[in-house]
Amino acid sequence: MPPRPTNWRLWGKMAAAGALCCIGGPALVYYVSPTEEELFLKYNPDLQKRSLENRAGKEQIFDDFVGKLKEYSKSDKPIWEAAAIAEKKSRDGKIAEQVKLSEEIEARKKEIRNAGIKPMPGGSL
Repeated sequence: MPPRPTNWRLWGKMAAAGALCCIGGPALVYYVSPTEEELFLKYNPDLQKRSLENRAGKEQIFDDFVGKLKEYSKSDKPIWEAAAIAEKKSRDGKIAEQVKLSEEIEARKKEIRNAGIKPMPGGSL
């Protein structure tokens, strides 16, 4: 029994349907999605005002984030490891700062005790 001939009509329909899904789907989403300007114009005036006020701060936060990512990418290690190391250094620095502050507070308390100044009962010291 000879092999069945290829059904080119079926394969053509399947290729057309695949192309329609793969190309037409994202094109439809792109066409239907509103731009940032259209979304902004749909805000009520109070939200527009608040959004404009917060824009500079959010841009600065994003710029700082991108700057940190660029700094992390200069390392030989993956970004997540470099970020973890930087976070650990930051945390250690904050802990050292808190320890130094608590030592200063203790030194002031000791100085007050040694000076002979007795706090008044009910006073703010």
